[in-house]
Amino acid sequence: MVDNYKRLLQLPNGGEETFFLWGPRQTGKSTLLRQTYPHAIWVDLLKPEEFRRYISHPEHLREELQADSKNRFVVIDEVQKVPGILDEVQYLHELYGIQFALCGSSARKLKHGNANMLGGRAIRYELNGFSLAELPKDYVLNDFLNRGYLPRFAMSNAATRLQHSYVANYLKEEIASEGLVRNLPSFSEFLNIAALSDTETVNYTNIARDVGLSADTVKNYFEILTDTMLGRFVQSYRRRPKRRISVAPKFYFSDVGVVNVLTRRGHIATGTSDFGKAFENWVFHELNSYNLYRERFADIHYWRLSTGVEVDFIINHIDVAIEVKSSDRIHSGHLKGLIQLLEDHPETKRRVVVCSEPKYRQTSEGIDIMPFRYFLEALWNGDLF
Repeated sequence: MVDNYKRLLQLPNGGEETFFLWGPRQTGKSTLLRQTYPHAIWVDLLKPEEFRRYISHPEHLREELQADSKNRFVVIDEVQKVPGILDEVQYLHELYGIQFALCGSSARKLKHGNANMLGGRAIRYELNGFSLAELPKDYVLNDFLNRGYLPRFAMSNAATRLQHSYVANYLKEEIASEGLVRNLPSFSEFLNIAALSDTETVNYTNIARDVGLSADTVKNYFEILTDTMLGRFVQSYRRRPKRRISVAPKFYFSDVGVVNVLTRRGHIATGTSDFGKAFENWVFHELNSYNLYRERFADIHYWRLSTGVEVDFIINHIDVAIEVKSSDRIHSGHLKGLIQLLEDHPETKRRVVVCSEPKYRQTSEGIDIMPFRYFLEALWNGDLF
């Protein structure tokens, strides 16, 4: 059933270019590659026999492809498991013109192991979990925020069991098997605490105290989360500040379903604080996915004064400022951040509130009040940035 949904990420035609396709585990990378390139040669490093063969003798790839002069496009799945195979990829690409799709869920082992990243010869693509725009119009947002964005989660009535399994497999296969941390129980406890910081500014010292680790270790653990694509930071907007602003980064997990499990939220009901945090995570998920898939290369920041007044997302140099409020009744109190932002940054071009109101409207201050479906359509139509 998941295979029937058309993804918004457009990959190049087979044989046009060599590229990396990164994304969190189970976002559908392999499915998308198989749909897009049904006739490609496929090397699946998740298969134990293929992993053993190439980890011992990565040169086998060169020998096999040199013998097959007809096929000029190759997919290598879970490429991070055999870093040495990238030397063979570069050799075959440069001398024989063979193009590759190199798929993986973590570049950490490659980056920290000084693996050959092809010296800029390979384009980088990223695939996230489902965008709500990829699902049927009648798909309920509340279900999305409870199930999460990963295809198996989003289309399952047993999403909670799948989420628990996903977290366990992440710790076992991504963290333990790759040797990314020495103390797996401590990292597991860190995950639980870090999930409480989803959509919030990150204080390494406070988290370190809660977990019983050093702040440097916590910082390294967050780097593991970003390298394995389980989340990403949003930095504060600090261009020409007129007053004291927050400088700590905010962190967003790549799947709200994972956050639900780690924080033991249970079912998220509309109107609760948990719904509000999940709603903000979803808005960032859509902004980030659009930015990646449409190759806008926009900078996404947040803005917060030391007084606590903030705006959730700043696109580029305040081309668009977006405040996220899950409420279905937006009032003047919800607009404080956007009003204050314009006073400090009069160059702000557009201000938006994404919310649950039933209809679009514009306030007397010129702020767009966008129902979340209106926002989704405007975003993917290219009307925001």
